[in-house]
Amino acid sequence: MNKKILAALLPAALAAAYGGTANAQEAQPAVTAQPAAAAAVPEVNTVVVTGFRSSLQKALNLKMQAIGVRDSIVAEDIGKFPEANVAESLQRVPGVILNRDESSAEGQRISIRGLPTEYSVTTLNGAPVNTTSTSTIGSAARGFNYDVFASELFGRVDFYKSPLAELTEGGLGGIVDLQTPRPFDNPKRTVRYALSESYNTMSKKADPSGFALYSNTWNDVGFLIGAAHSSSVNNRSGFEATGGYNSSARGSLSPVKGNFAVALDYNDPRVNLGGLTRDQVDNALLPRIYRFYGSANDRTRDGLVSSLQYKSGGLNLSLDTLYSKLKNTRDEMYFGLLVRNSKTTNPAAPAGQAGHNGFVPMGVKVDPESNLLTGTFGNTSYSSGVTYSEDETKFGYTSLNGRWAASDSLVLSGQLSVNNSKAMSYQDTLSGQIFGVTSTIDYGSDHVYPSLSSTSSYTDLNNYQGFDVGTGWTRETDKAKQGRLIADWDYQLPGEWRGHLKAGVSYVDTTKGINKRNGTALAKAKMNQLGTAGIRSGMTTQLPIGNLDMGAGWPSSWGTFTRDYAYSTFDPLANNTEATFTPAQSFTAGEKVTTGFVQSDFIGKVMEHELRFNAGVRYSRTETDIDNFKQQGASLTYAPNQESGAYHNLLPAFSAAFDVTENLMWRASWGKTISRASLSIIAAQTVIPNPFDNTATAGNPGLRPQQSRNMDTSLEWYFQPGSLLSAAYFKKDLTDATVANTSNTTFGALGLPDTALGAIFQNAQGKVDPNLPMTLRSYTNAGQQTLKGYELAYQQAFTFLPEPFKGFGALASYTHIDPFNSAKWITNAGKEIQVNSVPKYAYSTTAYYENGPLAVRLSYNYKGRSLHGDNPRNLGDDLIRWRAARGYLDGNISYKINDMLELRIDAMNLSNTLSYDYFEDATGQFGSGKKTRMDYAKYDGRTIKIGIRGKL
Repeated sequence: MNKKILAALLPAALAAAYGGTANAQEAQPAVTAQPAAAAAVPEVNTVVVTGFRSSLQKALNLKMQAIGVRDSIVAEDIGKFPEANVAESLQRVPGVILNRDESSAEGQRISIRGLPTEYSVTTLNGAPVNTTSTSTIGSAARGFNYDVFASELFGRVDFYKSPLAELTEGGLGGIVDLQTPRPFDNPKRTVRYALSESYNTMSKKADPSGFALYSNTWNDVGFLIGAAHSSSVNNRSGFEATGGYNSSARGSLSPVKGNFAVALDYNDPRVNLGGLTRDQVDNALLPRIYRFYGSANDRTRDGLVSSLQYKSGGLNLSLDTLYSKLKNTRDEMYFGLLVRNSKTTNPAAPAGQAGHNGFVPMGVKVDPESNLLTGTFGNTSYSSGVTYSEDETKFGYTSLNGRWAASDSLVLSGQLSVNNSKAMSYQDTLSGQIFGVTSTIDYGSDHVYPSLSSTSSYTDLNNYQGFDVGTGWTRETDKAKQGRLIADWDYQLPGEWRGHLKAGVSYVDTTKGINKRNGTALAKAKMNQLGTAGIRSGMTTQLPIGNLDMGAGWPSSWGTFTRDYAYSTFDPLANNTEATFTPAQSFTAGEKVTTGFVQSDFIGKVMEHELRFNAGVRYSRTETDIDNFKQQGASLTYAPNQESGAYHNLLPAFSAAFDVTENLMWRASWGKTISRASLSIIAAQTVIPNPFDNTATAGNPGLRPQQSRNMDTSLEWYFQPGSLLSAAYFKKDLTDATVANTSNTTFGALGLPDTALGAIFQNAQGKVDPNLPMTLRSYTNAGQQTLKGYELAYQQAFTFLPEPFKGFGALASYTHIDPFNSAKWITNAGKEIQVNSVPKYAYSTTAYYENGPLAVRLSYNYKGRSLHGDNPRNLGDDLIRWRAARGYLDGNISYKINDMLELRIDAMNLSNTLSYDYFEDATGQFGSGKKTRMDYAKYDGRTIKIGIRGKL
């Protein structure tokens, strides 16, 4: 590679600007050969760069050194990570697509090159870790929730896309290694601080955050400790259809076509089709529920990182710890019309209640895309509900690391680590209904905030009845113990070739536990004691969440419940005792993985051009032990059950990097990887996750690990210092991928108790109709599939421009993934539709300016639409459920007065992006539905942070 670039940038960026990062993390994968006696680097004049540009330059140098496909995110300085969230930093890397938490709008998980989030593995200083938070608590997914941690707790993130024998197996998509700082990264006294106040335009609340770090070295000993705190309140509001649209023509069939049952009542004397034919109205699409949704999420996060390090001669020892606690208090409220399961079979029953709740069209309109979203309907029923929840995640990590240079050519390193994640959530859901009233709806031009009116008063609490309550408690734990021993040996080969052999063994023992409780029966008993009048007395017309945008056409007030009333009357902790344990959804699963690997780097020249390649193989044996509960005997009583299994994998890997010219590099890699299926679908039984939704899931203990043969190739042009233009092509041949299969069944066929569904599905005796249509989601191993695509990347510092414009710079990346889905999407007419389970393309752009004390940065990240995971196949309605494309604009401005004080303004989601799903008609007859059949359409608002930071 270009010797001038290496000579100038490696010493400056890796040694001077970032201290001893390479030395501090010696226990981490080192994919480049580092000969014991490196050739002396000639003296050169270097230009010292700082800030974001320095971070980019250091990351680029790490990429240049690697033989395989690796990208890095490097802190600008100790305690100065480029973004507030690690996941949000990673979305700048080509091939990475960010998934945000729906409550806080923070980056939470990542998907890599078209594969789901659980196909990536996250390690902490090389040790595999798992943790979960918010809505993913209880899912038992293998993914990693980055929002648990403050970014200031990390010094560097390495991202590996191509397989290497030394890397932890399980990351079919890729491996992300988070690295915590150590005192000898910057061997001198360092005190860093940051204080800020954030303001969200939706919640209209300001919240503080702060960070402090102390690091120092005394001869051979160093100590580092840092603490971070942040808080935020994020409001969201918008329209929800809660899962789909369907027509009366399909929803009234037996079995039902589409994802819910619905039948309009044409026998009521009030019917007025407004000049439309019955066929037009019957085939028009209605939402499952027509409602407003609003939420407020109050989040606090605290973190602590420390490192005690001894470094003398060839011996380097460190004791590293990391702790984080994430807590969310979430208030949700919703109000609107219940459409699903509405049908009139007994006109003598009370209007709007079971048997007599079919909507009566009384002057309606069908829009050009065949949606029945405007007009007046008789016999409608309202639901006013609230959900109040608490969740907390605590994560702890301790690692003992050692590195000993036994000789000039032999280095031994080892690590012992333990980590523990405990996540807990609980919630109360309360609802009341108004039955059998006449309502007028209008989807209007603003489909996020449509309109609703009625002949009945929404604030007259005497109109509410049919009260229901639900409560639950979930705990998810992840424990891991890990040990590894690695030997690195530099050796000479004939000619000018040299080698770097690396071999090691590791043992990882992980345990995941899911404990679920459901105290709904106790809460309902309390509700029955209070009676309708007693519950009404606890209602209020003062909405529990303020500062919510509802639109001009929606009611501004209705009967609802406060958090204080819900928790004092139906205490979720008192109701969800150990006696309410839910065996069908609870389990403990342990995995013990024993691994050995050997690999070697080879470095030499071919026709005066340097060639580096790596070849290796990794062997792993996995033993699985599952303790769960299965239905046994004629009474189908759940009893303890144990299952165990074992399998082994042999994973070869090969990578090469060739200097075509001094500044043009060609890379190629091939290897085999695996990903283990989510434990939730291996160990769990048939369950109904949401008692208010007629959807069930079934586990499959016979699922095999998914395997992939991966091929990567790329060209990288380092056309000037700190600059890059690259193009890459990747292909993955997948075998035994885990796919979700959706089928229609009945409640009676599931063998579950009536209490598995909420009161809305039960009759007066608490019984559920055994013929109630249910959607069952099960999981199997699919056959062979192919995923392929390409990536483009650009990075440049515009140092060639005259002052003051030479401070400008830019970077951009683009990822294209060929359409890929785990199951074929077939229309009712038998036509196959090309769909993509992840965005077909995504891109990231950043422009920045740094000159003296002033720094400005603006970033835009966009991802295209993707198939929603809850509807991977046609349910008989010919509607494709898409997650809409979305982009986020972020920026910051800082002014450095001196080393002790820097003023900073950060702005997140300046675009105030609307996130939503929509339902496209696959036949093309009724349009895309992009703006006419929306679901979960919500705005998050903008967040502005104003603060200071510096060194003391």
